[in-house]
Amino acid sequence: MERSFWVGEIARAFEARSVVWLAGVRRAGKTTLARSLPGARYFDCELARVRRSLEEPELFFRREGGGGGPIVLDEVHRLPNPSEVLKIAADHFPKARVLATGSSTLAARGKFRDTLTGRKRDVHLVPMLLRDVADFGAGDLERRLLHGGLPPFFLADRLDDKDFEEWVQGYWAKDLQELFVVDKRASFLRFVELVFAQSGRLFEAQSLAGPCEVSRQTIVNWLGILETTLLATVLRPYHGSLAGELKSQPKVYAFDTGFVAYFKGWDTLRGDERGLLLEHLVLGELLARFGGARVHYWRDKQKREVDFVLEVGRRRKLVAIECKSSAARFDPGAMHAFRAKHPGTTNLLVAADAAGREVRAYGELEVEIVPIAELATLLDAWR
Repeated sequence: MERSFWVGEIARAFEARSVVWLAGVRRAGKTTLARSLPGARYFDCELARVRRSLEEPELFFRREGGGGGPIVLDEVHRLPNPSEVLKIAADHFPKARVLATGSSTLAARGKFRDTLTGRKRDVHLVPMLLRDVADFGAGDLERRLLHGGLPPFFLADRLDDKDFEEWVQGYWAKDLQELFVVDKRASFLRFVELVFAQSGRLFEAQSLAGPCEVSRQTIVNWLGILETTLLATVLRPYHGSLAGELKSQPKVYAFDTGFVAYFKGWDTLRGDERGLLLEHLVLGELLARFGGARVHYWRDKQKREVDFVLEVGRRRKLVAIECKSSAARFDPGAMHAFRAKHPGTTNLLVAADAAGREVRAYGELEVEIVPIAELATLLDAWR
């Protein structure tokens, strides 16, 4: 089974740089994807013999850099100084294509002393996109929302709480402790639980400090860790120079619909619940194509809110996006308010029950309604 979208993303990244950083949470499918690339030469950095061979990076790349396929350095953060290895590859062996994988961004400064700015391209392997669901040839939208987008969870015959519990324990024991010094295990895991249970809301650090029995600053620091280890996406508000718009308070989304459902205790979905998880799925589609810097939300002081504001192209054309389980549940008031402050915006409603694409007028506001199944084609056309 080939994950066609991601194979294409990696190929695009290699056209720009010889070193590609493939980041994603544990069990997102990084290893399987990397090993599926044509001619890939695979090295697991968890193995002592591989780490020993990379103690002399120049010798390693001189020996391995002449082949046709990419050199895969899986779990590269297990190396003592991974950024030095990748920097040597980029600077001294530009003909060698190196795909490095890890469970964090390169902002984990304790391990990565150099973020390799200008030397690499990043590919963020988010949980399964709709195109991945089609490639897997199993399941439907409801399954994707409830089971989540980690392939082993999505393909499981039934939801099992133990799988989610074991994943969280593995994250604490391996990914987190390898990159950060975090004590107060119970408080940190309580923080993770609250962030996931409140996913998609405005983030208020002070409201989490008490339940976690830590300071507000610790909560802020822990949010940075979740962002670095890809467990959460922090969206900043979009605003102009006019008054009345939120300008600083972020919204935080957990990385996966299955984990949101788990922490909320959902095993079936109703309208509002389906709509919230659909919002997370749409965010994943946006992040996979445009990255986090171009995706925002919008809210004014009257609490009118647009789910996502996407900046498209070099001219940063604005697209306002709302996500609903049913098109009939859409209230155009927030989009009217956003358009009043930011004229010329393209307005998009992503609906799970839409039969096909259509443009609908709400007074002077024109909104394109797009079925979730057709969203990927539209987003690809905007890249």
